[in-house]
Amino acid sequence: MEKEKIAVLGAGSWGTALAVHLAKNGRSPYLWSHRADLAEEILSTGRNTRYLPAAAIPETVTPSADLEEVVRGAGVLLLAVPSHAFREVMLKARSYMRPDTVVINGAKGIDENTLQRISEIYRDIFGQTGSYVVLSGPSHAEEVCLGMPTAVVVASDDGGCAALAQNVLMSRDFRVYTNPDVIGVELGGSLKNIIALGTGIADGLGYGDNTKAALITRGLAEIARLGVAMGSNPMTFAGLAGVGDLIVTCTSMHSRNRRAGIEIGRGKTLGEALASVRMVVEGVRTTRAAKKLSLRHGVEMPITDQMYQVLFEGKNPVEAVADLMGRGKKNEIESIWPSLKI
Repeated sequence: MEKEKIAVLGAGSWGTALAVHLAKNGRSPYLWSHRADLAEEILSTGRNTRYLPAAAIPETVTPSADLEEVVRGAGVLLLAVPSHAFREVMLKARSYMRPDTVVINGAKGIDENTLQRISEIYRDIFGQTGSYVVLSGPSHAEEVCLGMPTAVVVASDDGGCAALAQNVLMSRDFRVYTNPDVIGVELGGSLKNIIALGTGIADGLGYGDNTKAALITRGLAEIARLGVAMGSNPMTFAGLAGVGDLIVTCTSMHSRNRRAGIEIGRGKTLGEALASVRMVVEGVRTTRAAKKLSLRHGVEMPITDQMYQVLFEGKNPVEAVADLMGRGKKNEIESIWPSLKI
């Protein structure tokens, strides 16, 4: 594996950070951009000024807008494209892939039309998920590219593929854990973006730390409820893909979802907020998908429901907070797992 060709698909902030990390870790990754001008900028200047200006991109990274050049012969593909583009990119890359190529997916989202998780989209395309690994956890690109200590998790149906991903990515400042719970890791990484939008809105409204802590904690409760209903291990949500990613996304200004929420809380429309962030805000699409999933599985998700009304039905955020606070009395533990008696 030391000399194995590794390709990163997606030259946004996360893809660029992963390529920089791999290069610092002694690899020589290829980096695919769907924009030829961006690939040329990285090649000529060693910088990605639009998506990750703080990163100095090593010369051992080979940028290219030619998908075949990047994918052909690669033993490992790291996907860092927006979740809604995963299917399209994989369909294009499939004809260039080796039969034994392992795909490590770093996108966090749920298809809002089919309600499929990324692993389910992968299975649609390839007929199996054995060579699929999901990468998640609290890992802002802006900090990974600078070598700040980070811990993440990889999950796969195949323990060997998870171990391979761990070996490829692990370094002195990038610690990688394995987890067999693909469903839980995917859901935790996706649903936390909804809660981050909510905490951002609370910040934009001028609310304080108490409000943020309440949203994070109760947000984790509803993420876990849906996850358990869909077959996840509840302990996954106490780990890096659950509470870890939730904390960092809800509290950091690196978070696109939080930043968009802040602008909405300050009175901007959804369109204006998204334009101000200038990058994909995954939580918007995920809110639509999670709303449908909650209805499908009969799971109560009050924060997600209020976020849906604010984003898509024009509800005033102040009224949404009032409705959350005015809900009926609940038992904290049984509201997560009604069948759990302690």
